[in-house]
Amino acid sequence: MKKGKKAFVLGLVLMFAMTMMFAQGTEEKITLKLGYSSPESNPWHTCAQQLAEYVSENTDGNVTVNLFPAEVLGSDKQMAEMLKMGTLDMQICPQGVASDYEPKLAAIGLPFLFDSNEQAAKLLDGPIGEELVKDLPEKQKIRALAYWENGMRQTTNNVRPITQPSDLEGMKIRTPNDKMTISIYKALGANPAPLAYNELYMALSQGVFDGQENPVVNIHASKLYEVQKYISFTNHKYECKVFMISETTWNKLTPEYQKVISDAAKKFAVTNREMFAQQDKELREDLIAKGMKLNTPELAPFREATSNVYDEWKETLGADLVDRIVEAAHAE
Repeated sequence: MKKGKKAFVLGLVLMFAMTMMFAQGTEEKITLKLGYSSPESNPWHTCAQQLAEYVSENTDGNVTVNLFPAEVLGSDKQMAEMLKMGTLDMQICPQGVASDYEPKLAAIGLPFLFDSNEQAAKLLDGPIGEELVKDLPEKQKIRALAYWENGMRQTTNNVRPITQPSDLEGMKIRTPNDKMTISIYKALGANPAPLAYNELYMALSQGVFDGQENPVVNIHASKLYEVQKYISFTNHKYECKVFMISETTWNKLTPEYQKVISDAAKKFAVTNREMFAQQDKELREDLIAKGMKLNTPELAPFREATSNVYDEWKETLGADLVDRIVEAAHAE
């Protein structure tokens, strides 16, 4: 009888151990899709790779992030729509496209708002940054987790160096799908028009546009130096990338996994900014080596020429929001 009881107890112990092993071994695996427009040569892709590794390591391999760079899933606008519908899990979304879903985000791109990327990061990581995106989950089924870098934007073209606003008069300039950027270039006298990023190189090579605007890192990564002669450091606007997740996806994740992904988005936002800052300095010299002609214009005339953009967008966004953002941008 004692032997029978011992055998019974031993059997229960073994059954419990096997059950625990089975439960641990069959924990649900999750695969998330992350889409973005930048090519694999861009810091966004490098940081996305690091984010995917971090998420895997911190979920014991239970959450895998698959990367889809270079608009292979569609344009930024198409990916944002997929995010809203829940058919795409995450996106590193340009500020202009994100502002289609939350118009207040457009205020970040007001002309000459920031004097440096660091100034922009301080604002975005603070209360105003949180305020700008707090309504997204309820209104659009999208959640913003962090602000990644896109940096100060510069003007390139094949006509002439841009030394004053009149040099842009009548020039055909490709812009992203961003209403603020279009407002800025119209104020400067150019003829701006949006085009998907993955079509930009071909359009410039065929002369569809005279020029375009982008941060130095993007200009170099997409080899625009092969199809553009002049680069003018106009610093006309700052642009971030909003790291967003579908609210549908977010609600399917455990609180533990939500924290890992949120922490990762913020952690690699910092890495992304550092990479952009370092590469911006290094790549300027390489653009010269590759044949581009660089110039840095006096910006006061450009500020004056675009002052009406603030009045235009105060009507759209509200004077209070614009004034608070301007004040916060220059706060010590």
